[in-house]
Amino acid sequence: MTIDTATGLEAPAELSSERVRDIFSSIARKYERFNAISSFGAYKLWLAGMMRQAPIEESHDVLDIAGGTGDVTFTVARTKHPRHIQCTDLVPEMLDVARMHVDEGDGAGVPIDFQVVDAQDIPYADGSYDAITMAYGIRNMPDRPRALSEMFRVLRPGGALVCLEFSTPPNGVWRALYHFYLRHLIPFWGGLITGDKDGFVYLAKSIRAFPDQEGLADMMREAGFTDVTWKNYTGGIAAVHVARKPE
Repeated sequence: MTIDTATGLEAPAELSSERVRDIFSSIARKYERFNAISSFGAYKLWLAGMMRQAPIEESHDVLDIAGGTGDVTFTVARTKHPRHIQCTDLVPEMLDVARMHVDEGDGAGVPIDFQVVDAQDIPYADGSYDAITMAYGIRNMPDRPRALSEMFRVLRPGGALVCLEFSTPPNGVWRALYHFYLRHLIPFWGGLITGDKDGFVYLAKSIRAFPDQEGLADMMREAGFTDVTWKNYTGGIAAVHVARKPE
């Protein structure tokens, strides 16, 4: 079943895929500024936590799904120095920004390639990668079970999926404050910084409609992953899940 990622209700896949392309193609060059301001810099702490949890070694080939402007790719390059990183995204304009960063030296000497890829139909052979990273990606995919199954397929046995995503604060008061922030302030900041308030109304809706930490873990298990764990950040506003493909 495919869903409308803004509501979680059944809908044609293209409804969400086209919406994501339209939004992120228009804000690509302002996306990083929005992240920094709207999260009050916390997204850097979340990335650092993601790297502490990521079982990535220097001999590894890494696939970055929904790599966007390259934040995760370049953080992996700087902190893990893997053999190669394949940075992919659905939106070409986001990858154009990432390529600019490589030209500025952000790749830390690690070989990095870029390709437009729909994670629900990954064009790589079975068992091609030792690790997959993904930040803020699975939430925007209308066929999440298929996307996770595709990631499972292209991982080598023993490989890991490391996923950073917005999540559900377990504390009720903090959760209420967070939902107020999503409903009112995310569209405000998004409109102010990028000029696309409607796009950030969607962003807020998609976060509220996304499963909680255990719900995402269950989806990973259903795709075949084992040893699924997660760690909350900023009171559960974000969480990093790590899941393994069995040996």
